[in-house]
Amino acid sequence: MHILLGAWLFISSGSAFAEDYPVKPIKLIVPYPAGGGTDIAARWLGQKLSEGLHQQIIVDNRAGANGNLGTYAIAKSAPDGYLVGMATPGPVTVGRSLYPDLPYDPQKDLVPIVLANESPIVLVVNQSVPAKSLQELISLAKERPGRLTAALVSAGSVPHLLTEMLKAAAGINILNVPYKGGGPAAMDVVSAQVDMLFSVLPLVLPYITAGQLRPIAIASEARSALLPDVPTVKEAGFGQVTGTAWNGIVAPAGTPQDIIIRLNGEVTKVLASAETKERFAALGMEAVGGSAASFAEFLRAESEKWSEVIKAAHVQVQ
Repeated sequence: MHILLGAWLFISSGSAFAEDYPVKPIKLIVPYPAGGGTDIAARWLGQKLSEGLHQQIIVDNRAGANGNLGTYAIAKSAPDGYLVGMATPGPVTVGRSLYPDLPYDPQKDLVPIVLANESPIVLVVNQSVPAKSLQELISLAKERPGRLTAALVSAGSVPHLLTEMLKAAAGINILNVPYKGGGPAAMDVVSAQVDMLFSVLPLVLPYITAGQLRPIAIASEARSALLPDVPTVKEAGFGQVTGTAWNGIVAPAGTPQDIIIRLNGEVTKVLASAETKERFAALGMEAVGGSAASFAEFLRAESEKWSEVIKAAHVQVQ
């Protein structure tokens, strides 16, 4: 793991032109379609970052392969500071353990810039499920082994892995129903075609507010300010079943250190602003920020954690 951390902390030096950087527009790759949480965060950050850098930030959506396609494009781009990208759990801290033939190595081919935001993940059920708490849901699953269903938001995603962790920790048999995105999965839980779902909070909050979905537990370390009455999974006795969705910004390995420092400083200023904090909070996101080194340590810990979960649960993707 020290090798892993060292690789992520390595940023080549020797550049003397960051004083004038940037002298042209910067491309920001989003490895998902327009309209999702990562895209919304990227467009907000890009808009505000362009004001600080006095250059246009061009958001480029490169969706495909659960985020791996766009992340590959980031990893294999020229390390000159004019192309950066959004990093998310799947293609950066989970994918290497799921896809042996992944055409890039997140630890070697990407350099962290900053952790932008985190979003809570919440376990919800449709209103026909007769469970008001996690304990009641687990009891129900034990009474009906293999009959309760759980929607999986894309193979290998954090919500998918949290589902597997809960099943293992509680010793329950729940039937997985795979989906290729959070939207269709949430709609099928709302319509009671599927019983439950681990989802990023921003996606399901409108359904919770409308009374169409019942929140059972938050998978974060602490309760969410948006759902203060919903206990954490940890409070229910399953402290190991924790995880969040997050977005960060990374660059191709070899990007000069002074450019990484400049970008980190500018993005951190954006994230620290009251305007950004309010904007993200309204979307169920928490602005984070911090140094590139702290983001590298975060990635190391996340990669180690999900690798162990994937091995223990024998998670495989087709």
